[in-house]
Amino acid sequence: MTVEFHTLSNGFRIVTETMPGLESASIGIWVTAGGRDERTEQNGIAHFLEHMAFKGTARRTALQIAESIEDVGGYINAYTSRESTAYYARVLRADVPLALDVIADILRNPAFDADEIEVERGVILQEIGQALDTPDDVIFDWLQEEAYGDHPMGRTILGPAERVRAFGRGDLEGFVAQHYGPGNMILAAAGAVDHAALVAEAEKLFGDMAPVAVSTPEAARWIGGEKRQEKQLEQTHFALGVEGPDYRDEMIYTAQIYSSALGGGMSSRLFQEIREKRGLCYTIFAQTGAYSDGGMMTIYAGTSPEMMGELAGITIDEMKRAADDMSAPEVARARAQMKAGMLMGLEGPSNRAERLARMIQIWNRVPELSEIVERIDNVTTGDVKAFAAEAATSANLALAQYGQLGHASTLDDLEMRRRG
Repeated sequence: MTVEFHTLSNGFRIVTETMPGLESASIGIWVTAGGRDERTEQNGIAHFLEHMAFKGTARRTALQIAESIEDVGGYINAYTSRESTAYYARVLRADVPLALDVIADILRNPAFDADEIEVERGVILQEIGQALDTPDDVIFDWLQEEAYGDHPMGRTILGPAERVRAFGRGDLEGFVAQHYGPGNMILAAAGAVDHAALVAEAEKLFGDMAPVAVSTPEAARWIGGEKRQEKQLEQTHFALGVEGPDYRDEMIYTAQIYSSALGGGMSSRLFQEIREKRGLCYTIFAQTGAYSDGGMMTIYAGTSPEMMGELAGITIDEMKRAADDMSAPEVARARAQMKAGMLMGLEGPSNRAERLARMIQIWNRVPELSEIVERIDNVTTGDVKAFAAEAATSANLALAQYGQLGHASTLDDLEMRRRG
């Protein structure tokens, strides 16, 4: 497989990976602007804009956008995260130019029709309501809020309903003008793609875009805190956040291996101790996420209300124990899981294209997979134990709990248990 990279004169970046033997391709544009690039009064606008992209352009109606891709058997979609917004399609080899033309059209010529804005506003408000009615979704938003406070990183992607109700065409156009310049765009494609042909198409579709000053978002600041939301639910939901490294920090590999050994699978410590041995929950896991200037390991569990205090206390105990007796076989298993998960996940063109875009966003280059594997393999048991010791004793925490909280521990309780 061959990765090729090109930058147009206006800063628009193109990265491709040809995958021999495939007849389809995944192609998309990743805009390096998301939730954290919003001002307070704009919270939710990036996600609203993503929805409006499919509601018509100067050349195509909303139905024509959908039909143009589905008529050739493909699909098209989008998503918004805190640091990017992606618009992507999966099509057969011959239809790659069509897919790029449609994506270019929705990015460069959105109609922002007033009636369609009202329709999509209603859809997004329903999406917000659905999220609020889903405890194991909303608790992660609350954890993010507690970790980062009123910083843009602490806000929800969907935004509050009152903001969404107020957005108009001018708000959408303003965000596009500020953030959707060519220097903030990465065209990534993987599968049955021809790099030179794609560069030529991109030049025609995006080469005339005027550069826009790329703004630097406000640096992330971990605040830490606790949110307790009482509600009569069958289960109480628990999410603990531990401050971690950003994705350019070499420690990110150690953090990911640690969270995998702690709670990444059925053989992990939390799963074995809390679910298998004690039967305190059905679901428990740990995972590590990272941003350009911050990161967080999240531990999540849901259990019956009367068991929540015990579950939270044992979670802290297992974090402390990992600092003392994390074994070489556990670390080797976590390394193997991390490598296998990465490599198996990259067997399809969609994940490949997303990786290309993410690597360009982070490094402005695409590291060889062998380079990443080597970094994973270089993490030692000592490295993991040292990281575990910091997580168990001094790393900043945030906590969110939702449900019947009469037996739930407070953040102060967990801090005392860490020190005990």
